Amino acid sequence: MSINISSIHYCPVKSVSFQNTKQCKIDRNIGVVGDRIFAFSQNLNLEQSKLFEKNPEERKGKWNKILTLKNTPVLNKYNFLYQENKLILILDKKEIITINADDIEERSDLTKKLIELESSLEKNIKLMKNEQYPFYDTSISNKSEFSNSISLLNVNSIRDFENKIDRKIETSIFRGNLYFDGIDAWEERNWVGKTLKINNVSFKVEKNIPRCVAINLKPKSDDNSFNLLKILKKTYDHFDMGIYLTPLENGEINLFDKIQIN
Repeated sequence: MSINISSIHYCPVKSVSFQNTKQCKIDRNIGVVGDRIFAFSQNLNLEQSKLFEKNPEERKGKWNKILTLKNTPVLNKYNFLYQENKLILILDKKEIITINADDIEERSDLTKKLIELESSLEKNIKLMKNEQYPFYDTSISNKSEFSNSISLLNVNSIRDFENKIDRKIETSIFRGNLYFDGIDAWEERNWVGKTLKINNVSFKVEKNIPRCVAINLKPKSDDNSFNLLKILKKTYDHFDMGIYLTPLENGEINLFDKIQIN
């Protein structure tokens, strides 16, 4: 049985906006082009926010300076579309505001609208953009030696978890870039340290992906009352779901492309 890509996703805005696509471009220095290129800073003045935006070294370990589903679960109610440099804020399938993503004043307008909708948000938040150094978890974690990460998930591992706990799990809660089918559950954990190819693009398998409380959130909701993370740990004695890849060359990945393990 062949191993094939079953779905492809990207998130224009960190922690929000999980989008489906039939193909994606890969840049060896970036990861998935267009993924997590926006993020909201918090509790930073304008100059600090610019440094955080432009310099990945300024982000290391500063999880409290960026909005994530872990510290701001209310973001899970929202969606963002990014098309032709237009960023669209959506709530309940309704377009709230559309901005030119390169216009600083319009970014500020979007932030004000979000604060207006969610009074629990800090007043001092700013929308950042960086296409060359996206806002991946690996660019913020001071435990990671790489930042150009791509997440790859085995749908059979998710199905195995579903069967073990007798509960439907939406694959979107893991916010993976690439999902695949064709091997047994959890076999991907044995790929760490190896290289693989997808559509003739080579990748190094860096590590398993440790999950956080963000997976407790129901899709499109800020309800995190069901502790899925705790159940994951209890079921398998680890917090992992998926593996991190780093690209070794540029290229393109398409839906149903084969994965070859070297």
